[in-house]
Amino acid sequence: MTSVLRAHPSPRSRPRRRRAAAGLAALTAAVLALLPTSAARATPDPASDAATSATLDAPAPAGGFDQQVLFKAAQEQGYTCFRIPAIVKSPRGTLLAFAEGRVHDCGDSGDIDLVVRRSTDGGLTWGPLQVINHGDGDTHGNPAPIVDRRTGRIVIAETYNEGRDDGLSCDVPCDRTPHLQYSDDDGVTWSAPRDLTPTIRPPEWNSWYATGPVHGIQLTRGRHAGRLVFGINAESYAQGRVTENHAALVHSDDGGRTWKVGALDTWPIAPDGTFRQKPSEMTLLERTNGSIYVNGREQDGTDLGHRTAAVSRDGGDSFAAPFRAIPDFYAPMVQASALRLPRSHDAGRGQTRTLFAAPADPDRRRTMTIRSSWDEGRTWEGVDRGARVTTDWSGYSDMVALSPDVIGLLYEGGKVDARDEIRFVRFTEDWLGPRRAPDPTTRDDAPGARPALVLGGARSTDGVFGGALAFDGRDDAVRLPYRPSLPLGTRDFTCSFFFRYDARTGEQPMLWMGGVGSRSPQVAVSADPANNRITARLTAVDGARPAATAQVATDGAYNDGRWHHLALRRTGGWLLLTVDLIRTTAVPDVPGSVSRGSVFGVHLGQKLDSRAQFTGALDEVRVYRRALTDAELSGVRTSEAYDAGPLVLRLALDRVHADTT
Repeated sequence: MTSVLRAHPSPRSRPRRRRAAAGLAALTAAVLALLPTSAARATPDPASDAATSATLDAPAPAGGFDQQVLFKAAQEQGYTCFRIPAIVKSPRGTLLAFAEGRVHDCGDSGDIDLVVRRSTDGGLTWGPLQVINHGDGDTHGNPAPIVDRRTGRIVIAETYNEGRDDGLSCDVPCDRTPHLQYSDDDGVTWSAPRDLTPTIRPPEWNSWYATGPVHGIQLTRGRHAGRLVFGINAESYAQGRVTENHAALVHSDDGGRTWKVGALDTWPIAPDGTFRQKPSEMTLLERTNGSIYVNGREQDGTDLGHRTAAVSRDGGDSFAAPFRAIPDFYAPMVQASALRLPRSHDAGRGQTRTLFAAPADPDRRRTMTIRSSWDEGRTWEGVDRGARVTTDWSGYSDMVALSPDVIGLLYEGGKVDARDEIRFVRFTEDWLGPRRAPDPTTRDDAPGARPALVLGGARSTDGVFGGALAFDGRDDAVRLPYRPSLPLGTRDFTCSFFFRYDARTGEQPMLWMGGVGSRSPQVAVSADPANNRITARLTAVDGARPAATAQVATDGAYNDGRWHHLALRRTGGWLLLTVDLIRTTAVPDVPGSVSRGSVFGVHLGQKLDSRAQFTGALDEVRVYRRALTDAELSGVRTSEAYDAGPLVLRLALDRVHADTT
């Protein structure tokens, strides 16, 4: 059925405006031309701008949080799916929420329009859906809107490619081109799209190209104040394969009339298909020192890190250093959004709160969470400290400061699928909660190790050698801060620990190293009492081949409430699981690395995605960078002081230290 909405005038011919509106726009332009051009007057800080906007009239949400659905296929005739949210606030206080309206299916390369809804009351109510760019059978998407606060103009970068009607992705190489539109009346009408390919898509970026998707920024500090900046990612294709990935910043110093590629980081892709990093779908923010912080999606690289980040200190002309992976920043492969708050409760103490919105599950797109940084993205709080927006499936997002006191989040979410709908949330800093004191720790005696974090209130109990640590099965865990010596890679190894539990049901994770899910490299040991066994799983990746798994299990659950010793060894092409040095089960090993790829973490008593918890106690957890002999295992089992080495980690778990800072 043909959509009524798609009958709107095509943006390829500029919509007709009322004479009064045109006159007002001309008068506004004339007045703006007479204004001083200093950075302080021309591009006010977002905090002072928010203080004068109309959104201050909108009350804060009751309880600090409210939510509504903005885009849902069942509510908008003619669209099967909405994806790829982006949101900005104009200098007049109008909110513009953008999305891709996908006509036939949720595929990325079908018949896709760019659509927008507007709010003039701080997001309490929203106007009808407007189509600002018709795909007409092709893909017009990846919105990256930017507000020019000197003129009030809203520009939006977007990407085109030829559409297809089979629900599949664009063929490789995929010819995609950047375009730009603008609005001078708060998003009521939009210019015809303009092709930017000649200026910001070099010919060698011929396999993939994408603008944003997420809002861009206008710089407010330093000699580049007033500059508009957004992110792009691209790939090059030659000799029958993708050869390079490119992450870049694009900027304009004349309000969007002309653009150039500035900061660029290129990563080669080896002939076997492997690569170190693939920064993409980057979210930007300006720090208080004027530098640009860039946080990007990391896609299947060999560097360990859930996200990747870089900084530009010259207004987006160059990156100060190549992108670096952030290993401890748990997230799935997904676009995310970052925002520096206009002001913060701790601002008087010199603290600047920066927010990051993304799903928190490192395996799948679910559990949208707001995490905080108190040093503008240099470090981030752990995922367990984040404020949960939803435990539903969730995906792409964008954030905007509605006022000095209220933040808006536009995100993909759904009970069944993250693509079910696009939701809009308003929340306050009080809802986020204050900055928390550091977590308690327990020592790690491996060389060069930092103390491990004790989460959820795990408590001390009697152990095999002195004390041990008890886990309540709800939120208790021990998590190790990342260090380069933790990944086991392709080496032989030994995992050794004591366990005690009496649970009869549920997955009981004891030790988890690496990723989570069937395709992520990992080493995991979990009890499965319902099936009367303990399982150890090793998943490895060898080159560009798909992940392979070896799993070995005991013939009993050992859930008798007594202490038992377990050892998992990788050696000589075999995976060996030994309990109490009495029974050893062996299965053939699979070749490759057990710790390569974006997802990595080391947890005790908890699955990496926090969806299974151990109820019981652990003691003397050790991991060695080689396979121990039976005689050496006997020494470990009978003596706390036995030292085999070389150690990856050694957690006695006999004491928990509270941080008093």
